[in-house]
Amino acid sequence: MNRWIRRGLWGAAGVVALAAGAVGTGVFLADEKMNRIVSVDAAPLAVAHDAATLERGRYLYTSRGCADCHAADGGGRTFVDDGKGLKLAGPDITPAGAVAGYRPEDWVRTLRHGVKPGGKPLMIMPSEEFNRWTDADLGAVIAYVQSLPAAGGQRAVLDLPVPVRALYGFGLVKDAAEKIDHTLPPPQPVAEGVTIEHGRYVANMCIGCHGRQLAGGRIPGGPPDWPAAADLRPGSSSAMGRYPSADAMLAMFKSGQRPDGTPLQVMPFEALREMNEVDARALHLYLSNLPQGSVTAQAPSARGG
Repeated sequence: MNRWIRRGLWGAAGVVALAAGAVGTGVFLADEKMNRIVSVDAAPLAVAHDAATLERGRYLYTSRGCADCHAADGGGRTFVDDGKGLKLAGPDITPAGAVAGYRPEDWVRTLRHGVKPGGKPLMIMPSEEFNRWTDADLGAVIAYVQSLPAAGGQRAVLDLPVPVRALYGFGLVKDAAEKIDHTLPPPQPVAEGVTIEHGRYVANMCIGCHGRQLAGGRIPGGPPDWPAAADLRPGSSSAMGRYPSADAMLAMFKSGQRPDGTPLQVMPFEALREMNEVDARALHLYLSNLPQGSVTAQAPSARGG
């Protein structure tokens, strides 16, 4: 065999071996990360169960994406299944489901910090969004979920392809707990209304996909065929140019379509359709007034409803 061919084959074999070794290392590191213990201060909240609190919790549950992963009745659902090894399902979170043994502080640890009751990190949970909820709103969602009747008993499913596990192991995909500054105190409420401050609070629901700067880009951990999240900051690359008015954005939330009639993909329209007009108009006002390239503040915020 020609020596150059032999060298080429040995070189290719070396590359394959190195790649396999890197993937193996990444998977090993992923297992280590998934099983680490994350220590957080998760003091229990005082949770009220009056009618107004339960209604507030119902609104947040439906409009902030909880139903997208756990179903409208809390019974759980499969929300990603690409047929290629990536399958994700949110568990039943009704009182007889995955949260049956939750202590009051476990709710805070899970929702606000992305950490399981035993201290291990949650992989698929937008706790970076819930972390910036006020105590009142967090308590309202807890109260609402606790009020749900027992449902179907869906178990959590976390089937990650080997490449995704490797990327997680090397830190290129982050779990819920890694995305949070656990030292931040809960935000203080401000008045609800069509204001920039209230819009900043509502915008916390966007950071899981669009990033803390709302600059968009590839959605962390999403399937490779998912489109990149849009840039929501003003500027020539911004998607907000299509929505010069709050009415235009509201129409998109309700229809799932751009103004030209083309459909949008991946966006959580089940939740966005439930958003009330005050929240939607405040969100549009906030996004429209972001300086291009600015960092989305994790500052004091409104109730959000």
